[in-house]
Amino acid sequence: MKPFGQEFEFARMLGFQMVERGDGRCTMAIDIEPKRHFSPQGAAHGGVAYSLADTAMGGALTSMLGDDQWCATLEIKFNYHVRVGEGRLTCEAEVLHRGKRIANVDARLYQEGRLVSSANGNFAIFAAPAAA
Repeated sequence: MKPFGQEFEFARMLGFQMVERGDGRCTMAIDIEPKRHFSPQGAAHGGVAYSLADTAMGGALTSMLGDDQWCATLEIKFNYHVRVGEGRLTCEAEVLHRGKRIANVDARLYQEGRLVSSANGNFAIFAAPAAA
């Protein structure tokens, strides 16, 4: 399985943590801190949850790709259901369908066992630059 984690600065800066990954699934988490992640309205900024979902969805798909393939987000439909506060936010992502060039991935985000957001996205699959 292709390695995947927090090898890029954006994920490290936000504090993403890999929980489990493999076979078209990926679970990632972040510990939401008010000083670091809250918007002026006193809740986690929506971009934090969206970024966690996007990253976990990419992690789910790359667990199915060979070293000669990459993926990129084409589009994501993201739903915010309830406020995200301080504490652990977990995202569970799963590849629903993988074609030759496009994959569809689903994600659910939970805080304290409660569904707080959901997402569905399409990802492009293409040859890695070194393999092209």
